[in-house]
Amino acid sequence: MGILLVYDVTDESSFNNIRNWIRNIEQHASDNVNKILVGNKADMDESKRAVPTSRGQNLADEYGIKFFETSAKTNLNVEQVFFTIARDIKQRLAESETKAEQPQTISINRPDPANEAAASAQKSACCGS
Repeated sequence: MGILLVYDVTDESSFNNIRNWIRNIEQHASDNVNKILVGNKADMDESKRAVPTSRGQNLADEYGIKFFETSAKTNLNVEQVFFTIARDIKQRLAESETKAEQPQTISINRPDPANEAAASAQKSACCGS
């Protein structure tokens, strides 16, 4: 129901794999699966960073998904990521239930008495009664 696409901000190749992962998701997962892009190891020194925050945000914007930078080591934004995806999934499911609960309405028009008489005449004429 939800997918976290996690890359290492100190490893550009992990970031470059995100597009492949998204293609796989588009091919094999449900169309409405929730996705969040996550850049991990945000606690690392800037000199070790290979992927700037702006590149992560731009990629997330390109795919229309949310973006977070986290640190599993220091617990930076980890809970926020999990709460966000859980909340998004819950909201999507609630919206789909609401749509499913909406009654299907059928409009029935009352026949025009003049047309009804003509229709009766046609029926009796075609059936020989």
